[in-house]
Amino acid sequence: MSDSRASSPLPQDPALPVMEQPYVPPSPVGPRARMRGPGLSAPWVWLARGWQDLLRCPVIGLFYGVCFWIMAQVLAVVFRHSPEYTLSIISGCLLVGPFLAMGLYEASRRCETGDRPSLSASLTCWEGHLKSMALLVLVLLVLELLWGRASLVVFAVFFNTGMPSTSGVLEAVFNPANLEFLLVYLAVGGVFAAIVYATSVVSIPMILDRDTDAISAGITSIRVVFHAPLVMLVWGALLSVLVLAALWPWALGIIVVGPWLGHASWHAYRGTVEWDEAEASDGLTGVQ
Repeated sequence: MSDSRASSPLPQDPALPVMEQPYVPPSPVGPRARMRGPGLSAPWVWLARGWQDLLRCPVIGLFYGVCFWIMAQVLAVVFRHSPEYTLSIISGCLLVGPFLAMGLYEASRRCETGDRPSLSASLTCWEGHLKSMALLVLVLLVLELLWGRASLVVFAVFFNTGMPSTSGVLEAVFNPANLEFLLVYLAVGGVFAAIVYATSVVSIPMILDRDTDAISAGITSIRVVFHAPLVMLVWGALLSVLVLAALWPWALGIIVVGPWLGHASWHAYRGTVEWDEAEASDGLTGVQ
């Protein structure tokens, strides 16, 4: 005699959902980022367009330029009198800098769309993107702290002339006896600088433009660098040269160069990333 219990279905737990059909992931409906192929002349075009934006909203540029100048002065004073606190001040600037840059991107975005840029809008544009910006700043801060720790290790291992005095930091660093230290220090710093640059070169304007999350923005930024490495290398070199040139004398040049490069960086994002809106529309139609 067969056991009737073996042929009867198991009772359904009322706490579990009834699976009427297998799960099918939804189709992506958002626009997808596609990498453009900018030519080697593109960085100069971005600078030209950034300069035009600076002329269109000089008051906004002056405000942010003065903010950049104050940050540079604080760094210079701390480095001159208490170089051991320089890394902490740089961390603070790293927290404030992206929010200042987003204000400049907002001004350029409004110039591009035909809207009137305003200082109040540039100061509050980050409010709707606070979570993404906070995560991105946290990532940059962690990278900067790792950079600082690696620098201390290199300093301890390769520096040959003893701890420099407060007034002779640069003289001690560039002492011929410390050539090996200088080469290793620049190599380690170059690696971290490349990581920070690749992660942030277009991520902040992308967050402003598309309200995307920080991880997607950072990945897209890295994709941009790998898609057009030579162009982005030229762009990074231009940014570095112009910023260093703006720091002498007394960092007065940063008042103009800072906002100019901020506006230009918006156009760098627009020149390297495009969005497939048609594909997004097709996805929405398919879901309906």
